Amino acid sequence: MRRSWWAPFAHLPTGLGRDVLICEEDGVFAALTPGVGREEAAQGGASLLEGVVIPGLANCHSHAFHRALRGRTHSDGGTFWTWREGMYRVAARLDPDSYYRLARAVFAEMALAGVTSVGEFHYVHHAPGGAPYADPNAMGEALRAAARDAGVRLTLLDTLYLRGGLTEAGHSDLAPEQLRFADGSAHAWGERLDALRDDATTRIGMAMHSVRAVPFDDLAIAREIADQRGGVVHAHVSEQPAENAAALGFYGRTPVELLGDAGLVSSRFSAVHATHLTERDVSLLGSAGATACFCPTTERDLADGIGPARALAEAGVRLSLGSDQHAVVDLLEEARALEMHERLLTGERGRFGPDALLSAATQHPTIQWDDVGTLAVGERADLVEIDRRSTRTAGSDPSQIVLSASAADVRTVVRDGEVIVTGGAHRLGDVATLLADAIEPLWED
Repeated sequence: MRRSWWAPFAHLPTGLGRDVLICEEDGVFAALTPGVGREEAAQGGASLLEGVVIPGLANCHSHAFHRALRGRTHSDGGTFWTWREGMYRVAARLDPDSYYRLARAVFAEMALAGVTSVGEFHYVHHAPGGAPYADPNAMGEALRAAARDAGVRLTLLDTLYLRGGLTEAGHSDLAPEQLRFADGSAHAWGERLDALRDDATTRIGMAMHSVRAVPFDDLAIAREIADQRGGVVHAHVSEQPAENAAALGFYGRTPVELLGDAGLVSSRFSAVHATHLTERDVSLLGSAGATACFCPTTERDLADGIGPARALAEAGVRLSLGSDQHAVVDLLEEARALEMHERLLTGERGRFGPDALLSAATQHPTIQWDDVGTLAVGERADLVEIDRRSTRTAGSDPSQIVLSASAADVRTVVRDGEVIVTGGAHRLGDVATLLADAIEPLWED
């Protein structure tokens, strides 16, 4: 099957292209030709776009069920740790059916924002109390089905979670609300993981929840499993100063050092958040060619802090982006925040240019999709059209659209040559209603 689109502007690997005819065949870009007239393209059967075309966006860190917390965690102030209590409450009410409905709506919201691949950091594995479902991967399969129906490519980052926390005195036992997250041992986690398989729109990756939830000896076992499987490994890293203090107090090492000593820090590794890093942490990540996945809208919502994005980039660390708890689902805002947060830290502009921000927002390879992320022949045919004449973008230079547009400006989304969003509407219909219908029962008394 062959399909084509024409756009007045497109962000090509060589720079901003004008009057670009984009052709795909069997889900892959077959040709991208600048300088083609609008009428000529129309006569050839191309769909005419009016905006600026960019590659499909990659949401590299998501907890789909956290979307149910939006607008419900702000009374009486609170901290990251009190926010976590609300998260446990929602997690306790999920089953495979309700998780499918919630995740389908959340992934559809992502598609509306231009996301074509999502890395789902998945740790709600079992039934409340920790008993496995008849299919031990029922919750992961619910996520797979949800992403497929929403039209978003999924990387299921199946997560190892064994202990309740870490203080200077050591690891604590799992709390009752955490039992459903755990498999009992790293070996049991690996056995459950072995039953999961890639398919056309799903990749199976791995994650360590954190050094709080996975003791060092288990990190080493997990590294052996990761080496056998290949693929990416993600972990929450230094999101809170308390995590660093606990790791230093008990192990005498930072979280990055612990993960590095366990053999997990490599070019396949993504340090999620990476907010409170030492200079040595930055150097270790850079030497390994690792990735730091920033989630700026979550990090500011939870008062986590601002991570050292520029220092990491200069050390050779790739930067990716995620919407994490989905206080906002807008990868363009996440990208813009990399630059804006650096401006706040340094008092300087231009820390990350538009091309660097778009690169961070399209890091599909860091979630195991190596042939996605650029508008180039041979790549999977993912594209996003951004309205260049909305109240937000009118008058913007198309080459700088990432610094003015928002998710509300996404008009068309194509994944693997398949149209998912047209005219700003998702193929599933009213996504707001899907979200409300999935979330509101989770908060009923």
